[in-house]
Amino acid sequence: MKKATLAVAALAACTSSAWAQSSVTLYGIVDAAARYTTNVNAGAAPKQLVPGGMSQSRLGVNVVEDMGGGLKGLVNMEHRLSSDTGAVAAADFWRQAWVGLQSSELGQIRLGRQYNVLFDVYTSTYASFRYSPYIEAYKPEIGMSLLSRQDNMVKYLVQVGSFYGEVQVSAGEGASGAAAAVPNKSIGGLVRYNDGKFGAGLAYLQVTEQTGKKVKATTLGGSYTDGPLYIHAGWAQNKFENIANLVTGAASITNAASDYRVALTTRGSYAAGLLGSSILNGAVADTNKRDMISVGATYQLTPQLNLGATYWRSEQTHYGIAQPALGIVTTAGSKSKADFFAVVADYAFSKRTDAYLEMDYTKFDGSVRFANNATKRGGAMVGLRHRF
Repeated sequence: MKKATLAVAALAACTSSAWAQSSVTLYGIVDAAARYTTNVNAGAAPKQLVPGGMSQSRLGVNVVEDMGGGLKGLVNMEHRLSSDTGAVAAADFWRQAWVGLQSSELGQIRLGRQYNVLFDVYTSTYASFRYSPYIEAYKPEIGMSLLSRQDNMVKYLVQVGSFYGEVQVSAGEGASGAAAAVPNKSIGGLVRYNDGKFGAGLAYLQVTEQTGKKVKATTLGGSYTDGPLYIHAGWAQNKFENIANLVTGAASITNAASDYRVALTTRGSYAAGLLGSSILNGAVADTNKRDMISVGATYQLTPQLNLGATYWRSEQTHYGIAQPALGIVTTAGSKSKADFFAVVADYAFSKRTDAYLEMDYTKFDGSVRFANNATKRGGAMVGLRHRF
């Protein structure tokens, strides 16, 4: 009996030790806001309960297994949901899904669907707001990050002191043409520095469109934190390879309207964060080059109250397309400009629950407009967010 008791105790000790080396963390955000918008498009309601004002609601799982010798196994799966209806927020159920290994000496490697280097450097180094990287319901800057995520990605991450580096490669896996729902072939990297007070970063990413043409994106910026004050500034650029036969030789195309639609639908997807591609007219997809600068500040007025403001200025150069049936008529070399501005007051009831008041304003000049042809739009929302 004594031997049996000792055996059970030893087995329990071994089991406890094994589990102690692994951790599974369930995390998430539930965010909802009442929003009012002026000059809304046809069919849209000016008053809405939006399923994520400051943050997209989500539910995720993090797994870390300590295998000893400085080696860890990693897993992340993250699902996005709409808090107003409970529905799936996107076609891809898992917005992130990757597995990785981390070495204390060699860095980290991840395989699967994950954030790209543009999104990583922006949100980690010169985000628009200190307490929330961006406003989910109003995020013009995210439109410059080429969909923010890529499929089939291999990413390597390394840190040396206050310096960080990342390299990503995503295989296209033979997917091209109109049948490719999302262009996913990419290569890029970033370098950044952050010592807790000063931050600076640079990233470059090249992706391949459904048509086989390339989009090249660059971003750089910096931030400064001093006690309650946070200041940031950044610049980003997207350059689109010309679809020459569609732009200059349309008369020789057998099915010109269809070919235009394939090409421009692809490019419109890269403006998804620019207030939403379906919210803007077709001219947003006729892009040769797009630049954006941003500057802003956040100040923690009290331990509970944060005040923040950010201004974005965007300029887009058009290739020139005359397709009235598709809602696109632009002149080659012409430019469209946009001004975006947002202010936020965020009050923390606790470390996990906060309420916020946000106001924003948008003004367009040139061919890019809202889908209802308006050039100005204002918005305001009040919301509640809980993080766990």
